[in-house]
Amino acid sequence: MTDTATHRAEPPFDAQPQAYPGSTAAMTPTPDHGEDSYRGSGRLAGKIAVVTGADSGIGRAVAIAFAREGADLVLSYLDEDIDARETARWVQQAGRRVVLVPGDLSDPSHGAALVSQAVEEFGRIDVLVNNAGYQKCADSIDDISVEDWNRHFAVNVHSMFYLVKAAVPHMAKGASIINTASMNAKMPMERQLAYSSTKAAITNFTANLAKLLADKGIRANAVLPGPIWTPLIPATMNDEEVEGFGKQVPMQRPGQPAELAPPYVMLASDEGSYISGAMIAVTGGAALL
Repeated sequence: MTDTATHRAEPPFDAQPQAYPGSTAAMTPTPDHGEDSYRGSGRLAGKIAVVTGADSGIGRAVAIAFAREGADLVLSYLDEDIDARETARWVQQAGRRVVLVPGDLSDPSHGAALVSQAVEEFGRIDVLVNNAGYQKCADSIDDISVEDWNRHFAVNVHSMFYLVKAAVPHMAKGASIINTASMNAKMPMERQLAYSSTKAAITNFTANLAKLLADKGIRANAVLPGPIWTPLIPATMNDEEVEGFGKQVPMQRPGQPAELAPPYVMLASDEGSYISGAMIAVTGGAALL
């Protein structure tokens, strides 16, 4: 069903299995990325932002918001060209420049190449959003292969290190790094041992990074989303989990990607100049203690 006052979908949802990593167009209801609702006010005017996992979901919502706030963008994604081109269309519609860079961020050389291309195109990086993620659920530890465990950490954690290491030399005082963690970092889900472990690692990485980069004037923060309606959900969860998705939080519904964009904008903007090492929870009322 849908809340007609807010147009925010509530469970139950139809079962809609998809192959990983999923497609936005195949989802019912279609996620809201702020296409018709986000209004910019120049808060990121003139900034250059690199956003990973930018083809769909949270990454698309962040890209749309950043563009409407005045930023030019480098969008990184694995290989979902149709979704990525749609994200780029919204950026261009906002009158901003956009560069698409597909590839696997678990490869250190690709992370370095992504940063090099951003610098070649724009001369610097003002904002780095580490949002790319991998998730695969498992009923028991016996169902988690070594390859899957390593893939979780390679995509979710190691790639973040590669990108930060490559990007920092091209970031000046006032720049911002924003990492996408999860409420799972504090409230791990039973079928998401590997995924939850990586999200806890991201929060620790972020807290330490804020200390290491303080003398350079570069801020590092994390956003911890709760259940968000993105292609990753039907692509990685079973029918029962999809049908009831979002019921586990007090608001009794999943968040839409558009509802995640404002914290990223604030952390990327100069308004967040004294915020570093923060973990901002966007969880539909679930308290992360």
